[in-house]
Amino acid sequence: MATPKRVLVTGATGQIGYMTYKRLQEQPEKYDAYALDYKLEPSVRVPGSWTLEIPDEKFILCDMADFDQVRRAVEGMDVVAHLAADPSGESWESLLNNNIIGTYNVFEACKATGVARIVAASSIMVSQGHREQEPYKAMMERRHADIPDNVEMITPNIPAEPRGLYAATKVWTESLARTYAHRHGLSCICVRIGQVERDRPRPPQGADIYVSQRDIVQIFERCINADGSLRFEIFYGMSNNDLRWVDISDAQRKVGFVPQDRAEDNHDYDA
Repeated sequence: MATPKRVLVTGATGQIGYMTYKRLQEQPEKYDAYALDYKLEPSVRVPGSWTLEIPDEKFILCDMADFDQVRRAVEGMDVVAHLAADPSGESWESLLNNNIIGTYNVFEACKATGVARIVAASSIMVSQGHREQEPYKAMMERRHADIPDNVEMITPNIPAEPRGLYAATKVWTESLARTYAHRHGLSCICVRIGQVERDRPRPPQGADIYVSQRDIVQIFERCINADGSLRFEIFYGMSNNDLRWVDISDAQRKVGFVPQDRAEDNHDYDA
């Protein structure tokens, strides 16, 4: 019987972080899952009905800006799923400490301790500039008459188009992943996370970039278990929305990601 994979989930008191940790924790035969955050209380994005069930012995309290703390946390892990970040973008100091320094600390600590793989959270916001241009703007606004029959999908190979500091920090994350994969030999996979709503996307804006809770957890788990030969990849973590304008075929081909949901399920946007 194979030894369970030791996986650390950073940002584990956030919505996506906790869902990812919980998915792993529910499969003890496959994973020895650990959770990390700077506090045990749920983040503001966690639904109020949730109770975070993280055993004390599996929870690591950590300041992401402190390299020594991060190094101790990742020691002995096979994979780090790095979801810790400040998503608000309101404070440069917080973005610097959490998204810039903290993310560097994760990559450098993983290199120093021999962690084989990092699965890092990026964001659909790195592509916001595309969404502000036609025909992708028409897809966002669901102006069907203005959408051509053959839309060129945005792939991860097309340069990022961030429009804010938070998105720029996620470009930094992707750049670190590329550097540590090609220069230091780590397996580094980035997931550009779509708009995760607690239940349904906000109509109509948001349906184009919607990702359901179970779809985003699926792609993270599949990246955690990707073939060891996968060195550097960027995938869009998106549900199979009718007006999705990003290409998810790479994720399907390389890690087996097949979305189970779409924004339009049980929701009549165009009535």
